[in-house]
Amino acid sequence: MKPLSRWFRDTSQDLGLRLIAALGLLLYLVFIVVPVLMSLRSSFTDENPLKAGSSWIGLANYSEMLHDDQLRSSVAFTLLLALGVTVVSNVLGLAFALLLDRSTLGYRVLRTIAFLPQVVSGVIVGFVWKTILTQDGLLNSVLKSLHVVHDPVDWLGKPHLAQFSVGVVVAWVLSGFTTVVYLAALQNIPRELYDAGAIDGAGTVQQFRMITWRMVAPATTISVTISLITVLKLYDVIQVLTSGGPANATQSTAQYIVKMAFTNDRFGYASSIAMFLLALSAVIALSVTGILRRREVDL
Repeated sequence: MKPLSRWFRDTSQDLGLRLIAALGLLLYLVFIVVPVLMSLRSSFTDENPLKAGSSWIGLANYSEMLHDDQLRSSVAFTLLLALGVTVVSNVLGLAFALLLDRSTLGYRVLRTIAFLPQVVSGVIVGFVWKTILTQDGLLNSVLKSLHVVHDPVDWLGKPHLAQFSVGVVVAWVLSGFTTVVYLAALQNIPRELYDAGAIDGAGTVQQFRMITWRMVAPATTISVTISLITVLKLYDVIQVLTSGGPANATQSTAQYIVKMAFTNDRFGYASSIAMFLLALSAVIALSVTGILRRREVDL
């Protein structure tokens, strides 16, 4: 039987944990669930801030989405960006993690530097890279000094180059996050596995394929899923960098939602697109997570 003092202590700890859990649940309901439900309701109306009231229009907004060319192009660009950035940022993250998996002070400093892109505000990142990528910016100056190009490259003024530039910037930002995730996974791999592999005659490539690649599988699931979700809802970096241009070539779905809501004053239609983006993100995230979870089991 527990002493009375211990019983009171355990009871107070349980009560404290329950209060924290209740507070967390309350915040989640207020700031996540309620706004989503309000947006869902708005998606079935013609809500407009310039009108006194709104009317129920059923599935009219969702029907309009099927014929919206700008929405279609923004979704296509967002999906392409999410795929490219996820692959590149995870490859870079794993490569950087392998290079930084050392315990000396210098490497610890380099780890902090590697994570900086993820810490810096997306608005600041956009402004800095916009300065670098302008026609008279740092990148063109370096390329011209090395005689790689003769005339300045319009990185943000041509559709395909602008899409490529946005992809590079976003991949650079996410590489900080993926590096930390993979580095944490690498540091949890028992060194005895590598020693045993070396004794069995496994080279560096074989050790990576048979040990490292298998052991970082859970980290890959986390990193890939979060990278995809992050890019699918991306707004700030692209808005500052290109404002969705030129000719809407780099307009993400999140930007189009904001444009519909606050430029065209169509809150109802913007809400329907937001619901579509939410559903699309959920389907992609669940599908990718399921596939990668099965891969973990197979490995």
